[in-house]
Amino acid sequence: MNTSTWTRRALWRHPEFARGAREMVGTAIGIGAWGLITGIAMGRSGLPPASMLLMSLIVFAGSAQLAVLPLLVGGAPLWVVWATALCVNLRFVIFSAQWRPYFIGYPRAQRLRLAYFTADLNYVMFMRRFPEPRPGPDQLPYFWGGALCNWFAWQVPSILGLYAGDAVPVNWGFGFAGTLALLGVAASLVTDKATAVAGTVAGGAALAAFALPFKLNIVVSIAAAVVIGLVIDHSRPRTVPPLEDRT
Repeated sequence: MNTSTWTRRALWRHPEFARGAREMVGTAIGIGAWGLITGIAMGRSGLPPASMLLMSLIVFAGSAQLAVLPLLVGGAPLWVVWATALCVNLRFVIFSAQWRPYFIGYPRAQRLRLAYFTADLNYVMFMRRFPEPRPGPDQLPYFWGGALCNWFAWQVPSILGLYAGDAVPVNWGFGFAGTLALLGVAASLVTDKATAVAGTVAGGAALAAFALPFKLNIVVSIAAAVVIGLVIDHSRPRTVPPLEDRT
């Protein structure tokens, strides 16, 4: 099937759409718990609920949302807020580069939609399902099956936490629970030596820069991990097969 001929009906009826959704369901509970914690944190930030709802829907990145919340509440300069969000989300640049051989044949508008729904776990699952960097007819349905399941698993609990967070007792310790949830997500992404090295470097950089104001140690750790990841990635010998037309 040509890249321009996919329709919504053809996508959701494709067997790979169901497979992508089914494989993502296994992580939905963890994603939902993290989304709920993020929503509660946003709801208790004191910022306008409408702004927080817009952030959840547009940003769609829990780590970036939590990183900038204390900066927004504390009145940090806007450039610090933007720089923090950018650095926390730098990993998506790597994701994009890895996805390029698969989706380069699609129109730009469609690739932008794919970029919005990109997330850590559906990236990991996609690469496990399609390890060869070449386009194929099963990839887009699989991507959408997992991406939509991931989106709803995040947004529904996040919005629920945003508006119902006041009903949850503070002494439940959601900050600690959130840290554990994030550690669980991070551990699931450590799939090889390169990611283990990048994660170790990020943790060390965060501790070394802990004294920086506005939680800028997070920015330092993300930047360090991205640099190490790029160095490791470019040091690997690779051969990218030529793009082929889909049939």
